[in-house]
Amino acid sequence: MFFGPPIDLTPEEFKQELESSGGIVIDCRTPGECAGGTWPNAKCMDWLGGDLQNHVSQLDQSQSHFLYCRSGHRSAQAAKFLKAQGFNKVYNVGALDSIISQSKQ
Repeated sequence: MFFGPPIDLTPEEFKQELESSGGIVIDCRTPGECAGGTWPNAKCMDWLGGDLQNHVSQLDQSQSHFLYCRSGHRSAQAAKFLKAQGFNKVYNVGALDSIISQSKQ
């Protein structure tokens, strides 16, 4: 049986939390993947290319950070990294397709 990456918020919880408290949405996919579309106003910070790791000092630790990717694996790794850097309000929301399909319901 396959178990996916740990998800901190369901797509519905993500949408509610973003609407109620705001925060920064980070797309952990590659620039090529981001070119196909992102969550509105998401920051594209390629996890595999090191964008997030190289620009972590530019992120505001007082804000909530919602991370996603294609499947939820890269965003899970990125969330773990941010938490290790002292960020407290970091959430892996999983796959972009999941959050988009939930928002259409």
